[in-house]
Amino acid sequence: MGYAIVERELLGTMRTGRAFALQVATSIAFAVLIVSRWPGNATVELSGAQAREVFRLFAYGLLAILLLLVPAFPATSIVNERKRGTLALLLTSPLPAWSVYAGKALGTLLFASLLLALSVPAATAAYAMGGISFTAEVLPLYAILGAVLVQYTALAMLASSCANSTDAALRSAYGLVLLLALVSLGPHYFLQGKPGVLPQIAEWLRCVSPVPAVMELAGHGDVGAFGLGAAAGTPGRFLIFAGVSIAACAVLTIARLNAFLLDRPRPQGIVTDDRSAAERWFRRCVFLVDPQRRKRGIGPLANPVMVKEFRTRRFGRFHWLLRLVAVSAIVSLLLTYAATSGTIDWGVETIGGMMVVLQVALIIVLTPSLGASLISAERESGGWELLRMTPLTAASILSGKLASVLSTLLLLMLATLPGYLVMIWIHPPLRWQVWQALICLGWMALLAMLLSAAVGSLCRRTAVATVVSYGLLGAGCLGTMLFWLGRGTSFSHSTVQSVLTVNPMAAALTIIAAPGFTAYTLAPANWWWMGGLCLACSAVLLVQTWRLTRPQ
Repeated sequence: MGYAIVERELLGTMRTGRAFALQVATSIAFAVLIVSRWPGNATVELSGAQAREVFRLFAYGLLAILLLLVPAFPATSIVNERKRGTLALLLTSPLPAWSVYAGKALGTLLFASLLLALSVPAATAAYAMGGISFTAEVLPLYAILGAVLVQYTALAMLASSCANSTDAALRSAYGLVLLLALVSLGPHYFLQGKPGVLPQIAEWLRCVSPVPAVMELAGHGDVGAFGLGAAAGTPGRFLIFAGVSIAACAVLTIARLNAFLLDRPRPQGIVTDDRSAAERWFRRCVFLVDPQRRKRGIGPLANPVMVKEFRTRRFGRFHWLLRLVAVSAIVSLLLTYAATSGTIDWGVETIGGMMVVLQVALIIVLTPSLGASLISAERESGGWELLRMTPLTAASILSGKLASVLSTLLLLMLATLPGYLVMIWIHPPLRWQVWQALICLGWMALLAMLLSAAVGSLCRRTAVATVVSYGLLGAGCLGTMLFWLGRGTSFSHSTVQSVLTVNPMAAALTIIAAPGFTAYTLAPANWWWMGGLCLACSAVLLVQTWRLTRPQ
């Protein structure tokens, strides 16, 4: 195997400042997790309930840290080689493709394993309190987390081999992690306890996520069990799926590591205006917006920076935006159908919760990759100097870039409105709740855009800015939900309410009266938090943009 590749990957990662910051932040997080629940009177309950609460908090915190940090480094390992031009040297070397893959994967895994090893002192402290079993709980927990480490590393490397840019690789990697870890829980959440084959399939599908396996080891049963008994053996099922997915991702990535990865010819294509009249008529019927048609010039009132952003990124091109909107609208219509045909079984509140989760997932997956690259990508490629030499003011540059992201987010949010309208038609008193939930989601979209843009203005590299943006948004919207999972056992009602106050998704779910959130009141306190955070991010963005546009 290419030990030189392992050494290069590991040492290259360890020498960066962000690697040191991740290790320090991880150590501090584990220390805070344990100290926050450590007995203050130097006594331990004989029943072991207090030790189990510490263990649950440790398990959920460690899982959240791995989900947020593991995909970052492997998602950029192969695509960065391609951008630097060194991938051709690796593929033409005497090393076989499997050796190149094993070297890069092992180097990334060794660094990620350091983050897992930093949790051992906290696990030892939790075990020292008594009440938990080392062989039945601690070791299985680390086995599951080790499988998560390897699985998401293999998944991120596959995304890196398929992507053409760093932000696309990170967006794909985090999107797949969100799909496997959270979205896969949805069918079982709504179909559990019902007869038929679909609930059984959904029960196996939930084992794709590591969350039920960790919850079973922590003694919490299952996600949204509603008092129903969950099937045992979830950790074993997850390990089986993890092993299969690791092998499949490794085989696919190794198969792609060949010379054809560097030389992928594309058809030259024909501009639509050069086709015959019949072909143009047919394409007008099939495509609402034809990507092969010649674009018009920039109008005198249009912001040229905004037009440039739309025309130079894939998800800025209008036909790609329409595809995203179409997919969102189709999902919204399917949920609308569920609301009209299954209102007695699920209820409009449950459907509303699904709509909120859908919009939040779209915002989390797309916004960091769009917003974090607004300034960092220009600085990395040298385009910022060209923008400075134009007669455009700093306000025009910044407003054009932010408008390109904001319009994309507005289109995605508007695509899911039909489901809300049908919900209001079914249950008219829900009208004010829907409007308040949309206010929460609007605050979240604005915060996600400003936070990503502010982080991007502070970073010189797009990959670093995108990873930091994903981590901050994931910690605020998904990491805080782990406290909700431990409500009533590890965390009191007041603790969960205080933590969820900064989570706009949780605020929208409480307003819509989704199952499990009716006992909390998060608005309008959450709106004040969102407003303050947006002002802080705007201040950072404005100051940094002013500093970057000053004469050198």
